[in-house]
Amino acid sequence: FCCMHFYGQDKRHAIRVGFNYGFGNEIKNSDFSHTNSSFKFQFNYRLKEGRKFNYELLLQPELNLATHQLLNPYFIGENEPDYIEKRVKYGNKRTIREYIFNIGFIVRKPISESFSVYLLGSVGPMIMDKETERLPSGLAFSDVIALGASLKSKKIQFDLRPSFRHVSNAGLQSPNSGFNTMNIEFGFTLGL
Repeated sequence: FCCMHFYGQDKRHAIRVGFNYGFGNEIKNSDFSHTNSSFKFQFNYRLKEGRKFNYELLLQPELNLATHQLLNPYFIGENEPDYIEKRVKYGNKRTIREYIFNIGFIVRKPISESFSVYLLGSVGPMIMDKETERLPSGLAFSDVIALGASLKSKKIQFDLRPSFRHVSNAGLQSPNSGFNTMNIEFGFTLGL
């Protein structure tokens, strides 16, 4: 008589690639309105798989399409040069393209084999193609903190991610009033 044992193994993918779509609005503000839609490619690399938590590196190139409008013309003071023209210019809705490369870190807590929750923090340089009364065009920085949930089915992982995003230029140029948005993202990644 002969006995044989076979074991199946669920391959754990250290690298995941995917896509996220999100949208958000400025946190209640009477001076301006700001909305955005984001399109993100996502590259995750699992750094460590612990007993309770997993740790991942995140690289995320992103295109953000934002609409911005000055609501309070008196935000631009009379002491600024050409303040009347600026009030008119920024009082019209403007579409802004933001090109971002975020680098982040994820701490993931598996709840079951297919479900996990996580905390994400990322920061990255950003190029804005148009100025606003709050930020000049050019270089700025995008900081994101998010709480997310993932549902995995075989190689595909689906994500739901509410987040808070802060944009400013770290005082490198003037003005540097920045803006803050609350966002929601939906996406998926595929294990390689």
